[in-house]
Amino acid sequence: MTKESNKIAIPDEIIMGKIYLIRGKKVLLDKDLAELYGVETKQLKRAVRRNLTRFPEDFMFELNTNEFNDLRSQFGTSSWGGSRYLPMAFTEHGVLMLASVLNSDRAISVNIQIVRIFTRMREMLASHAEILHRLEKIEAKMDEHDDQILLIFEYLKQLEASKQQELEQKTRKRIGFKSSGNQED
Repeated sequence: MTKESNKIAIPDEIIMGKIYLIRGKKVLLDKDLAELYGVETKQLKRAVRRNLTRFPEDFMFELNTNEFNDLRSQFGTSSWGGSRYLPMAFTEHGVLMLASVLNSDRAISVNIQIVRIFTRMREMLASHAEILHRLEKIEAKMDEHDDQILLIFEYLKQLEASKQQELEQKTRKRIGFKSSGNQED
C-alpha cells in the first residue's frame, strides 16, 4: 500500500463541525472521534481506559451530567441513543495521544488532519484578535476625534455667544450723560 492510499478524505468542515467548546477548551467527543477513526465508541473508550496514564485532565476529561445534558439539548434529540456512560472529551493533545493508543493507519491519518485543523483555527483566532485590536485602536482614535470635535463646537458656541454680546453692546441704546459732540436720540 502506498501512503496516498492510506489517506482518508474527510472534508475539513465535517471535522470542524465536531469540535465543541467545553470548559473553555476546544474538544472532540469520543463518539465523533470513533466515527472518524472508523471504530466503535466502546472500542475507543476501552483503549483509553487501558491507557489512562496517557490522558491527564488537560488531554481528556469526562463530561459531567449537566454538560452532557446541555450538549444533548443543543441537538434537540439524543444523538447518543441509550448511552450508559458520559462522553469523553479530547483536547488537541488528547487527540494526538489517541492516535498512539489506537495505532492504526486511519487514526494516524485522521489525527494529522485534525491537528492541522486545530492549527488553522488557532491561526484564524490570532488573525481575528489582531484585526479586533486594530479596530479597537481605530475606535479609540475616533472617540478621541469625537471629543475634539465636540470641544471645537463648544468653542464655536462660546465665540458665537461672545460675538452676539458684542453686537448687542454696540447696538443698544445709550443712556446717561451725552456730551455736546455726541448727539444721539
